[in-house]
Amino acid sequence: MFRKKHIWISLLTLSFICILTACGGQSLSDSKSGEMKDFQTEKGVVKVPVHPKRIIVATETYAGDVLALGFTPVGVMQNAKDSKILVPKLKNVTTISPDNIEKIVELKPDLIITGTHNKNIDKLSKIAPTVAFTYGKLKYLDQHLAIAKLLGKEKEAQTWVEQWKKKTAKASKEIKAKIGQDATVMVMEAYEKELYVYGDNWGRATEVIYQALQLKMPEAVVKDAMGPGFYALSAEAIPKYAGDYIFLSKTGTKTDTSFSESNLWKNIPAVKNNRVYETDAKSFYFNDPLTLETELEFIKDKLLNSK
Repeated sequence: MFRKKHIWISLLTLSFICILTACGGQSLSDSKSGEMKDFQTEKGVVKVPVHPKRIIVATETYAGDVLALGFTPVGVMQNAKDSKILVPKLKNVTTISPDNIEKIVELKPDLIITGTHNKNIDKLSKIAPTVAFTYGKLKYLDQHLAIAKLLGKEKEAQTWVEQWKKKTAKASKEIKAKIGQDATVMVMEAYEKELYVYGDNWGRATEVIYQALQLKMPEAVVKDAMGPGFYALSAEAIPKYAGDYIFLSKTGTKTDTSFSESNLWKNIPAVKNNRVYETDAKSFYFNDPLTLETELEFIKDKLLNSK
């Protein structure tokens, strides 16, 4: 009974969208979004509002970029609220799912930001101008600048980027003076029963460690993770990928940490020397300015005070 009701509501919603967009292929928000501009996306030009007021972030990332540029979205996915860094600014923001078209319609967005992996892009485009980015295609600073261009905040974003480069260059010198120019750092994540290592552009502070601070990555990580962005490995293989310092990202209570009880793990030099630093995966997933600033302070504190 519930399934039939849900299907009926979905059909009504989609019919409503089709009726309102039948003339000229316009989105629901076109008539009230005010001045529009052309924005070049990976798939072509999209007309977007010059001054968006009701932004939905219908993908796992980018909510922090929107917040950092001075906008509060009307809808974000739950994982953004799972971040201890972002959640204080998202308390009154509605939680959405890219699959819940009805909820998105109710929020009356005038701009939707999503990922190219979203299978509902065509449906979302009928609700409001929709811009999709491919995660990891752009380096993290370029990604922020692209979102800033979309939102008309290029100047503010460029100012932050310049300040960030100066700040991280200074921090890099301080850290390398402490740990050595050739010291290696591994970013590893324990996700439920799986283990991963990461390249330099996949969240989890990788952008800060490898790009901003220019710290060295273990050769095995370079070989296997730099191309795809991440690499799954067994507990037995950890020593091969381990760096002189390890940042270990954990996802929560369901994470299998049995690997850390093995002698193989305990005999890794970074472990023996107390150079393993645990991070909150749900907060460190992102690479927006708000998250990056927090990650930088955490990394500086751990490495500058390391033994």
